[in-house]
Amino acid sequence: MSLLDQVEAALDSIRPYLEADGGNVSIEEITPDHIVRLKLLGSCGSCPMSIMTLKAGIEQAIKKAVPEIVGIEAINLTDIDDPNAVLPENLR
Repeated sequence: MSLLDQVEAALDSIRPYLEADGGNVSIEEITPDHIVRLKLLGSCGSCPMSIMTLKAGIEQAIKKAVPEIVGIEAINLTDIDDPNAVLPENLR
């Protein structure tokens, strides 16, 4: 099974949760250094919690299923580096 197929399978395991909230995700690229570049679709693209969904949900599911993957990036999230972003480590 190719790396792309493995990542798709991991995403398929969490897609029902994304779709339940009107969202989805598509793989745009897997870089040579094993970074998955995703596009958040539907309500996921504009949801204020989408950064948390990306880091705590999508990234964890992919890394657990495909250990070769070292990171996840969303190409349509501009505030991923915002220190005030809603990330699990900022929820205290």
